[in-house]
Amino acid sequence: MSSKEAEWRVWTLPNVISVLRLGCVPVFCVLLLGMGNRAGAATLLGVLGATDWVDGYIARRFNQVSELGKILDPTADRLMFLAAVVAMMVDGSLHAAFGVTMLVREAVVSLATVVLGAMGARRIDVTWAGKTATFGLMFALPLLLLGDSSVGGGAALRGVGWGLGIPSLALSYYAAVEYIPRARRALAEGIAGASS
Repeated sequence: MSSKEAEWRVWTLPNVISVLRLGCVPVFCVLLLGMGNRAGAATLLGVLGATDWVDGYIARRFNQVSELGKILDPTADRLMFLAAVVAMMVDGSLHAAFGVTMLVREAVVSLATVVLGAMGARRIDVTWAGKTATFGLMFALPLLLLGDSSVGGGAALRGVGWGLGIPSLALSYYAAVEYIPRARRALAEGIAGASS
């Protein structure tokens, strides 16, 4: 198989994992909003957050990186994150101001990504700050949800959740600002590459 063909493989293990993670998004929503099972929804969200790195690791480790995977993995991450935030706000287990602040950041970054792509910018790699912020928020959300469930130790779980969530949200905004010069370079390099 040529390297070009490998880039466009569809049925790779990382892509299957990403599809499975996408399939868990409606399951999470049903658990939380349909069944009112906060503990079950929190557990599923925690597992999905903990396995976020699995598909990327397998893709790199076993040479299964594909163009589809580069789109599918972040799409699964973003949809899972957005569904969790919106569902938790509807459920009342996430403070509206905190949730809206997360959604505004996601909307701005998503819009910027689409606009830059349409303008011909090359792909921008995720920074350490961006990865760390996402990782922190994906663990804060299940803790906050679990803290509002029937599981014992709710106050302690919520305390840890807020202790992790607030600095992670601040870091996510720092990461967004950090992307601005990278976006400018990516756009310039993309335009230069297209014209050469």
